[in-house]
Amino acid sequence: MSIADAVADAHRREWAHVLAATVRVTRDIDLAEECAQDAYAKALEVWERDGIPVRPGAWLTTVARNRALDLLRRETVLQRTLPLLVVASPTVVNDDRLRLIFTCCHPALGREAQVALTLRLLCGLSTADVARAFLVQESTMAARITRAKKKIAVARIPYRVPAPDDLPVRVGAVLEVLHLVYTTGHVAPAGSQLVRQDLTGSAIVLTRMLHTLLPHDPAVLGLLALLLLTEARSASRLDANGALVLLEAQNRQLWDAALIAEGTALLIKALSSRPPTRYAVQAAIAAVHTSAVSYAETDWPEICGLYDVLRTLWPNPVVELNRAIAIGMRDGAAAGLAALEPLLEEPALATYGYLSAARGSFLRDLGQSEAAVAAYSEALALTDNEAERAFLSHRIAQLRP
Repeated sequence: MSIADAVADAHRREWAHVLAATVRVTRDIDLAEECAQDAYAKALEVWERDGIPVRPGAWLTTVARNRALDLLRRETVLQRTLPLLVVASPTVVNDDRLRLIFTCCHPALGREAQVALTLRLLCGLSTADVARAFLVQESTMAARITRAKKKIAVARIPYRVPAPDDLPVRVGAVLEVLHLVYTTGHVAPAGSQLVRQDLTGSAIVLTRMLHTLLPHDPAVLGLLALLLLTEARSASRLDANGALVLLEAQNRQLWDAALIAEGTALLIKALSSRPPTRYAVQAAIAAVHTSAVSYAETDWPEICGLYDVLRTLWPNPVVELNRAIAIGMRDGAAAGLAALEPLLEEPALATYGYLSAARGSFLRDLGQSEAAVAAYSEALALTDNEAERAFLSHRIAQLRP
């Protein structure tokens, strides 16, 4: 592994730990981010000379914290860090990443700013990647993140997990963050890997922490069930050559039975609350897939019914897209294509490659090869993940004479 690859790998795996630990020292998010970035830049130089350390994350954290301490000794910087106080609470899970999430998801910030800021800071995603997750322009997202950082400083938002009595009203934004962290890692926005296991793993670990803090909260139960039932299928999503494998062709023997059992048990508890949370409904959809002994026996009518419920609880264009795909699986490709048609006018999906890919799949099933190639080509132009690009390119090559 080259030094550049080692630093990139450490960024994927350790960024959240390095930044969160540095925030505890600086009490200033911008300064902590600057120090963390300096540590990674220094790693490129020092690791080339001295070799890759045994524990890259610990090395990076030490360098970032030392850099922060050096800066904090300067009076002007110290004064700048006063607005954001570090407040530790011994009554809750002691994890810097969880503190950072709750800081970014403070009620003083708008919901979209909360989620965007945490994706940027906790996950180390580029502003472009965060913008893609929200289906907005990069410039819009950059301005949103900058305003959120300023609001944290001006409002003197503390760096801590809330007291137990305050947790229920604060947890909604955090759950949304963790869900987006997982989905962002489930299919990485760009790069050679289909999955970013650092993101999916962190999302599951942090959701488990929330479950420890709020063991009976139906939304926490639902999200943890959703993540586990989705993660259970991870081993079958790529073949031996690293190529993408669609659900219909996956080897179900590779699915993790223990995660399915745990997720199903959590889902049963989550569904005992009425009305169900949107995470519980999403988990129920995942459970229909994991309970089917084969793809042919998937209960598509049940999935369509669950999407009808989900669209009332969580109306958004991506839910409508997934519902349209489910309709196509239940009623045939022509019905699916018709269900997708209204979404072509949806601005939020204009740069969402999965809409074009779904159209390409239905057109292919209908024997409309030329139109399918056009749809797949459009999806290819909107996709930066190399595994997905390879899959789409293969589909296009199959359809062309």
